[in-house]
Amino acid sequence: MKSRSPQGVHYETLAASASHHIDLQTGAVIPAIQPSTTFARDEQYNLINPAHGYARDKSPTYLIAEQVLADLENAAECRLFSSGMAAIASVIQALGSGGHVLVPDSFYWGVFSWLKSYSASSGLKVSTYANADSASLASVLDELKQAGDSPGLVWVETPSNPFLYVTDIAEAAQNAHAAGAMLCVDSTAATPVLTRPLDLGADLVVHSATKYLNGHGDALVGAVLTNGDNSLWQSVAEQRAMAGSVPGSLEAWLLTRGLRTLFLRVRQCCSNTLAIAEWLEQQSMVDKVNYPGLSTHQHHAIARQQMQGGFGGLLSFELKADKVATLKFVGALRLIVSATSLGGTETLIEHRASVEPPETGVPENQLRLAVGIEQVDDLIEDFQQAFDTTFGT
Repeated sequence: MKSRSPQGVHYETLAASASHHIDLQTGAVIPAIQPSTTFARDEQYNLINPAHGYARDKSPTYLIAEQVLADLENAAECRLFSSGMAAIASVIQALGSGGHVLVPDSFYWGVFSWLKSYSASSGLKVSTYANADSASLASVLDELKQAGDSPGLVWVETPSNPFLYVTDIAEAAQNAHAAGAMLCVDSTAATPVLTRPLDLGADLVVHSATKYLNGHGDALVGAVLTNGDNSLWQSVAEQRAMAGSVPGSLEAWLLTRGLRTLFLRVRQCCSNTLAIAEWLEQQSMVDKVNYPGLSTHQHHAIARQQMQGGFGGLLSFELKADKVATLKFVGALRLIVSATSLGGTETLIEHRASVEPPETGVPENQLRLAVGIEQVDDLIEDFQQAFDTTFGT
């Protein structure tokens, strides 16, 4: 990836300075939170500031976060939503009644579950490809095209949650466009620090900005970005303006605050995660480690080509144990917290089979680790004592 932005400065500088959004009225280096939901008009009933009429569409605080994120993703436009799921739903719903989306067969279970419910009530057709198999997407698209049933949208989640499959975005974009479809990439796990999907040919990018972009576990936010004006984006933007699935001003401000340290946090997470993944591979009670930074990972070559500067802060691993022993191991951890999320400063571990529906196929001996920015030796020592306590290793 390019190290300098179109503005001529490094992306790290854009993030750290929040794209130089200084409060011009006060000179404050940190922009203020603007909580107002409505904005005044003059005696001719014209808006005093034409950019702001009602906060459901264009709050000043949203606009700052949206501009910073757009700068980091090389996007033409960005819209914030009330959560990552709200952002994802906005893109799928923009296909309209009777639309057709092609999704991976292994990805975030929240989207998987929502799609089952939404497709049943909306008439949306959902087809799947195997993201464990790098050739599957092109093969399925060809089959659908031959049948005269090409999708309007191809969905990619890379790296995927929780198996950490990596999809070649440039190849996926080429295949999707050849089939007459648009490509949307969920880049939550990669962030613009490691991958910029729009630069690789994607039409839309979504983020659960609650995760790495905010980075502190204190704001529920989603984002959709586009590389240009298109019918799907127009529908997403219109739906956001009309339906109002927006974050609060505080959440948008917290997102901008988090983006200032994004590069530092993600790089530390990447460093810690690779060290832990390599350590886990050497443990006798570990059956498999899923992390694209390992040379043993099936998509390591794609990850090396596509992810610049690291391989992310998310990994999963499978123990040589049943469900009972796996949960006992988790319970023995003292520093690492059992909780559902990722992208924060603290390390979290999760037994996915306890929270996902059985049809997602997550093994009962699999654990998902969202690595934080702690001193990595402390994390490894916590794992070692948990192995010793549980298995006597």
